[in-house]
Amino acid sequence: MSILLSGDFHINADKELFTILKTELIKKYGKEKYDEIKYHIILGDAGFLWPDNTLKEIYIYNTLKERPFPILCVFGNHDPVLERKDLQEVDIGIGEKVIVVKNENPFIAYLKRGKIYNIEGKKFLVLGGALSVDKDYRIPGLSWWKEEYWNKTDEDSLLNLLKEENSFDYVLSHTGPSRINKIIFTSMKKKLFPLTFDEVADFNEKVDRQIICKHWFCGH
Repeated sequence: MSILLSGDFHINADKELFTILKTELIKKYGKEKYDEIKYHIILGDAGFLWPDNTLKEIYIYNTLKERPFPILCVFGNHDPVLERKDLQEVDIGIGEKVIVVKNENPFIAYLKRGKIYNIEGKKFLVLGGALSVDKDYRIPGLSWWKEEYWNKTDEDSLLNLLKEENSFDYVLSHTGPSRINKIIFTSMKKKLFPLTFDEVADFNEKVDRQIICKHWFCGH
């Protein structure tokens, strides 16, 4: 069995859907590898349940249901699910509960921040969130949600957890630790991300100093 990891989806804003189609995955990895995929994890900014986007999502759901595996999402920055308190949390057998966006095929859910999941025999620490550098141009509750930042209670809860358990196979986040972001963003020719202070990246830096892991996967 294997796990497919991909970056920001943005509810297909820039045609991201076409890189994760069944046909494209088989073309890239082969039918045998494709058949081994048990989960698809989106590393933030999936964009599901975007306000006033129902018809677009129906098209996306119908396309994604051609694939047999569930989709698990890490919280990004402008992810509308961050503010949704009405969504059901269910146990799908990977440790902690997940927040369900869609129960029918394709099954889509969000992994909770600050939780540890056991997926296909591997231990994952899930983080999430980030600074929206363009939030001044966004509308609160419609295209930006203040919950992109962790609250102090959740931060303290995770840091206390890490005192007891600090070794993981993988870490999943949307933004990386601040020192890694600096290296990546300064190397980008177009400088898409200004080097402004991001509370979440700074918190990820603190987490990184307290843990041991094989790999850290992030989006952006």
